Amino acid sequence: MWEAPAMNQRTSVGLDVHARSVVACGLDGETGELFERRLTPDRHEILDWIRTLPEPVSVTYEAGPTGFGLARFLLAAGIECLVAAPSKLQRPAGDRVKTDKRDARHLARLLHLGQIVAVTIPDVEQEAARDLVRAREDVRRDLMSARHRVSKLLLRQGIVYYEGKAWTRVHDTWLRRQRFEVPGLQLAYDTAYDTMIAAVDRRDRLDAAIAEMAATSIYTPVVTRLGCLRGVAALTAFALAVEIGDWQRLTGRSIGAYLGLVPTESSSGATRSQGAITKTGNGHARRLLIEAAWQHRRPYRPGVALRRRWDKAGPAARARGQQGNRRLHARWNGFEQRHKRPAVANTAIARELAGWCWSLAVLDD
Repeated sequence: MWEAPAMNQRTSVGLDVHARSVVACGLDGETGELFERRLTPDRHEILDWIRTLPEPVSVTYEAGPTGFGLARFLLAAGIECLVAAPSKLQRPAGDRVKTDKRDARHLARLLHLGQIVAVTIPDVEQEAARDLVRAREDVRRDLMSARHRVSKLLLRQGIVYYEGKAWTRVHDTWLRRQRFEVPGLQLAYDTAYDTMIAAVDRRDRLDAAIAEMAATSIYTPVVTRLGCLRGVAALTAFALAVEIGDWQRLTGRSIGAYLGLVPTESSSGATRSQGAITKTGNGHARRLLIEAAWQHRRPYRPGVALRRRWDKAGPAARARGQQGNRRLHARWNGFEQRHKRPAVANTAIARELAGWCWSLAVLDD
């Protein structure tokens, strides 16, 4: 039998937060009275208004581009605040009118009913580390685009590099030798090449900063243990550590769903239909795991870099990492013997790799 959730607050406040305005709605759980106000984003003004409401008060707003600063400010002031996961907000199917006031009311009602699925609020240091790894991800995309522009400009002139692997020092020397007689074309090429070099410099600076933080921060123990797995070097391990944050809130089964690596499903009665993966949750962490999973396709022969990472970890982490590496490579072999499409097989390997990462992250050496 369904039971109503226990109410720890009298007034439930929903905030529809924007860059230049905040629409607030307070719902008195005893009288049903609504308190509505349009406020500025000034946190002190929001706090002063909340303190005029019948206590105790609980507040919620949607996670979004305004970040977690408001939530941390309210929590520090002694106000309970939940940051709602936007994808988990329940909305009636027939609701076709969306305004700031209606959104604030909807949040207040969901909070009153205990139907808010909250996201974890990171502290300032974790959010800064997360911004760092996401800046590196942005630079990776910028560098890929810059390299495409350089190579495609040359391709339009019938110039193709055949002397080995691209984007090496030898390839860079070859790129710098390219000259064109038409001034406009030469200027376009120089601009594209300079943009690419600038992106490489930004990437290298971020890599150095991430490597230093991975070795000398609160994330170092987790990074060291995750490094026992193939394909999870310092950059990937640090990014997974800061993106997921508190590994204890997950399990080996739930982490796949948390990262959107489980298949969609539409089942009814005796019919069960599964489709592509959900792709919900943290897209950056999911991409890192997908890339790392490809490394387990090759024969399992631990190299120098992997052994060096093992030397930094404890015996339990090394044993767990080696067990995971053997298991994931065996899974790859099984998929290939069944002639699974590589992309589908790799996604399944990434889902299991997420579970192995979780087991190492929560491991107590």
